[in-house]
Amino acid sequence: MYTLYYSKGACSAATQVVLRELGQEVTIIDVQQLNNFKTINPVGAVPVLVDGDKTLTEGAAIMLHILNKHDSTLFPVNESDRQLAIQDIMFANASMHPAYSKLFFLAQHVNDEKVKQEALNSAAKAINQLWQVIEDKLTTNKFLGGDTPSAADIMLAVYSRWGDYFPVDIILGEKTTSMLNAIQTMPSFIKTDQAEQAMSSTD
Repeated sequence: MYTLYYSKGACSAATQVVLRELGQEVTIIDVQQLNNFKTINPVGAVPVLVDGDKTLTEGAAIMLHILNKHDSTLFPVNESDRQLAIQDIMFANASMHPAYSKLFFLAQHVNDEKVKQEALNSAAKAINQLWQVIEDKLTTNKFLGGDTPSAADIMLAVYSRWGDYFPVDIILGEKTTSMLNAIQTMPSFIKTDQAEQAMSSTD
């Protein structure tokens, strides 16, 4: 049994989806309901995963921990394919995630509306360039890892929703849209949405 500290709609949702794809039971705890979350993670960021006596932080590190621990099609056995899968996870975590995070930062910290919109548009342009990279990668495959979903696909599907919070145009290619739709209709993804919604309704 794992315990996952999460925030609704945040990147921690990807960890939930992957744990469910791996057939692992997980208890989720909404950090918004805690007064002392920084005693668990001084950075104050989700996800945080408790696995036995280990408390793990940093999304990509957590993802690799659970993928290495439980065999599945989400993480290839072949060495070269596995290296590509790690590269895709790092792209999602270290390139796409920060690009979207900039939108949140601008919305919260820039007061001048004209300056804010110009900065948001610039950030969106950078995000669109990253999505084009994904579109190019999907030229011959349905998913980044081939014919079956990968952890990176799941991570990207979570991030892709964040653009809806801002007055910007996020452009997704046809193949990218197909991949994201396929991921977001997976039972594990739907169950994660339902679990987070159920937790919110009891707040």
